[in-house]
Amino acid sequence: MKTTEKTTEKTTEKTTEQNQRPAVDGLLATIADYVTQTATFNALALSTAHTCLLDALACGFMALQHSDCTRLLNPIVPGTIVPNGVRVPGTDLVLDPINAAFAIGALIRWLDFNDTWLAAEWGHPSDNLGAILAISDLVSQRQRRVGKSPLTVHDILLAMIKAYEIQGILALATSLNRVGLDHVAYVKAASAAVAMHLWGGTAHDIANVLAQVWVDGQSLRTYRHAPNTGSRKSWAAGDATSRAVRLAWLTHQGELGCPSVLTAKTWGFQAVTLKDQALTLPRPLGSYVMENILFKVSFPAEFHAQTAVECAIQLHPQVKARIDTIARITLTTQESAVRIISKTGPLYNYADRDHCLQYMVAVALLHGDLRAEYYADEFAADPRIDQLRDKMDVVHDADMSRDYLDPEKRAIGNAIEIQFNDGSKIDKIQMDYPLGHKNRRAESNPFLQEKFARAVTNVYSAEKASEIIAIASDYTTLSALPVDEFMALLTRP
Repeated sequence: MKTTEKTTEKTTEKTTEQNQRPAVDGLLATIADYVTQTATFNALALSTAHTCLLDALACGFMALQHSDCTRLLNPIVPGTIVPNGVRVPGTDLVLDPINAAFAIGALIRWLDFNDTWLAAEWGHPSDNLGAILAISDLVSQRQRRVGKSPLTVHDILLAMIKAYEIQGILALATSLNRVGLDHVAYVKAASAAVAMHLWGGTAHDIANVLAQVWVDGQSLRTYRHAPNTGSRKSWAAGDATSRAVRLAWLTHQGELGCPSVLTAKTWGFQAVTLKDQALTLPRPLGSYVMENILFKVSFPAEFHAQTAVECAIQLHPQVKARIDTIARITLTTQESAVRIISKTGPLYNYADRDHCLQYMVAVALLHGDLRAEYYADEFAADPRIDQLRDKMDVVHDADMSRDYLDPEKRAIGNAIEIQFNDGSKIDKIQMDYPLGHKNRRAESNPFLQEKFARAVTNVYSAEKASEIIAIASDYTTLSALPVDEFMALLTRP
């Protein structure tokens, strides 16, 4: 009998990782160096930052009229007043900086009326003011207590330019919404970087806190889209800027960062979340975003719909007596608007409506205006609104999408064409640049000043409102004002 021997091959499986601390990811280091550099920004960037600050405060003051917002601002333990804490503009609240950042951020964002940036990702850079104002007030009070000079509003403006730039340049090439994440991740990153700097952090500290931001994984944006649209979208930015302050505080206490948080194989943010796409800064960091920021001047509406609403308001005099005879309405728009704000079917709440292109156009056609209260349940019960929505076709226009992404144009085009039952029609009316665009800045400024004055007057006594408007509207006076005095001025008894 013949016997054979069997041999077994042994395979060696890797069971350990080489634990060598990597260098800091280049993107984190670049942002950290930018934030810590001594900045000399041009007059356009600084004057625009001044306008952005007043506009954001105006949005916050207007949000104070909405109980759904104000109920979220109070301290968790009722009646708590934090010694040497941060003041929340327009209120008597004095909170710790983490909760104050949430309150300020939620107020500014609540009505979807604050400034906007549109690119591969979109967002609202004034959301960062939650962190900027909170830390600036905290540091200024501390500086004064130890006999040092407090920060001034000029320091706030510099921090705004940097935060806007970080958020906006990250958004130019990398779309978080394409992988289901919300744009407030970029708010968190920008807020954390400038908050760390305002707190006295070094470039090393800023890189560490940015690493902590990306470890968080980031929020899903399902609360902005059908069928889950809800009010979280109104406080998501407050949550992001508050989380940024929390992470900056932890880093301030010596917490370590994760140097290759973006690029680590298997476990890094790019591998886990971006499907190995790189997070990039496609242009040098400067003041490009601030110089090209978009303002919401006349009405609170998701920005991709702004020119559509302007067209509808222009058409209102021609259609107001013929609403019942409209057969079809064709809305021509960019791909981004089709993807995020084109909706059919029921709209269940305020947040659903202010992110519905068809709803906003229908209301503007009916009333020749669009106001925050027009998104309320009672107003939305008007059956004519849904009747008009049912007659709308939304069409994507490739040229509008190209101009939208062109960095030299940054257009946000929309067009409306209306056909009537008798066969007559109103030819297409198109608008590519909304009021609030850089191309229409001179036209916008008087309306923005009026927006700020109106919001201040609705919150403060006549005497206090006049004082705030006089100080805030003068760039030289305001920029030299110590931050703690500025925040005290905005406190309401």
